[in-house]
Amino acid sequence: MSERSGGAGGGVEEDEHTSHNYTNIILNSFGERRMNLLLSTMTNTLEELVKGLAGQLNMSQPMEDLAEALGLMQVPGRNPFHTASWEKFAWASQKGLMPWFQDSLRRVEQLVEWSATLELPHSLWIGALFNPTSFLTAIKQVVARSTKSALDQISTETHMSTMWEKSEAKGYPDNGAYVHGLYMEGARWNTDGCGVETVSGTEVCGFVASSKPKELYPAMPLMYIKAVTIQPSWSPQAVGYIRPEPNIYNCPVYYTTFRGPTFVFTATLMTEKLTPNHCTLAGVSLMFSLDT
Repeated sequence: MSERSGGAGGGVEEDEHTSHNYTNIILNSFGERRMNLLLSTMTNTLEELVKGLAGQLNMSQPMEDLAEALGLMQVPGRNPFHTASWEKFAWASQKGLMPWFQDSLRRVEQLVEWSATLELPHSLWIGALFNPTSFLTAIKQVVARSTKSALDQISTETHMSTMWEKSEAKGYPDNGAYVHGLYMEGARWNTDGCGVETVSGTEVCGFVASSKPKELYPAMPLMYIKAVTIQPSWSPQAVGYIRPEPNIYNCPVYYTTFRGPTFVFTATLMTEKLTPNHCTLAGVSLMFSLDT
């Protein structure tokens, strides 16, 4: 087992202190008010539709659009010509109505569970956040304060841990956080025959490899997002700082498979036989949410 070099030092030492630093940011990232607005909109529009179908109210255009969307098993608002919309209050998603609703229940469950304790989970379902970028900024802010560094001199790097289940995370990592719920498109994460290394006390292992047949979106292990000091060799781009190391692939991370406007941040993934150039040509990327 070897130690892989990281960036900035001086991490937050105590679990309680680490959890407290992220509390307010995660409340905003989870979007408690936005979730309540979505739930109230769903409830009110469905109640109006039931009354309209029962003849208690005149059927309006939003009611008809809502009925049409539900009949097509489509999230209301997915059709840009519809006047009834749930999607404008929700998160980016390509899912159909049923998997989208199940996803909603999971998000509400996590929000209720987390808001009851106001403690950062040892591994956070990052795809459940309405605004995951604010959580990444929080990681950089916490480390910038603890190291007394300027925020514009701090960026993030990512490492894939040896943990595959969120229950395996028993504490908070130094200078960052564990997140889960990511999928890879265009390749897979291979841990066969790789040596386990240690990054700031976290065991990491694996590299980007070619996809297996019929595996379109293989799941990823828990990701360690770590705040580090920006190095002079890193290139500042619109998508973040691009690392020049020949064994690091600067992997785009998107909210959905639609890619494009759902871009969130750039992850740094280790490569071996599949070079960063090959990954770029193959369109390798990470996703928070699948289509089903």
